[in-house]
Amino acid sequence: MIHTIILGIVQGLCEFLPVSSSGHLALLQYFFGFGNENLVAFDLLLHVPTVLVILIFFWHDVIRIIVEWFGGWFSNRKLSGWFYGWAIIVATVMTVAGLPLRKLVDELSGSPLYVGCGLIFTALIMLIVPLISRGRRNSSILKVAVVVGIAQGIAVLPGVSRSGMTIMAGLLMGLSVSEAFRFSFLISVPAVLGASLLEALKIFRSGEAILLPEGALWAVIAAFVFGFAALTLARKIILAGKWGYFSIYCFIVGVTAIVLSL
Repeated sequence: MIHTIILGIVQGLCEFLPVSSSGHLALLQYFFGFGNENLVAFDLLLHVPTVLVILIFFWHDVIRIIVEWFGGWFSNRKLSGWFYGWAIIVATVMTVAGLPLRKLVDELSGSPLYVGCGLIFTALIMLIVPLISRGRRNSSILKVAVVVGIAQGIAVLPGVSRSGMTIMAGLLMGLSVSEAFRFSFLISVPAVLGASLLEALKIFRSGEAILLPEGALWAVIAAFVFGFAALTLARKIILAGKWGYFSIYCFIVGVTAIVLSL
């Protein structure tokens, strides 16, 4: 049970810090010796509280975008929510580019070696992009959405941080740090919900029994509590531009995972 709760805590913390929650969960599940038959359903369950955290944290933005986007079909199309809504849709569509990698991801996620490589890749991205993105001019929000959506699709690879990739892509396209942070998490909602729905349908069609590890409910609660704290902390650290901490951490964990896999 304690291992299950630890996984919930890790999901909550790492989903919002640019350190790859999927990579950390894969490593911990590997070292805890969890059976593969429990992992998919449990991983889906752990994403419910983290999506809820995003909706609560950004509730004002979510409501405004929904109202202004739907309102744009009938009246004013000059409001920011109209363009932002389309940007989220475009980013989500571009994320689908990562679907062909799904089978490969399932095969690689169980290997600490590949997860470690993904974490090192994340570390390098967070180290290099802030340096080359300085002074870049802003691009249109739809162009930004295309690039950030592709980055989110690439982040399905084990150990590659979704938030890290999307925020870095936003910075590279000229968004401010605060806007890149906000856009990164807003586009994660439809992407995570869509991916979860596909996995849920796959489980349903397989006809296999849905088994969850002991303490799954406590893990969900832990993911929500620690997730909200992590998102608050991430916002402060990221807006302060202190990417070095995350980059160093990913590099250390990545190298450790590779060494332990040999």
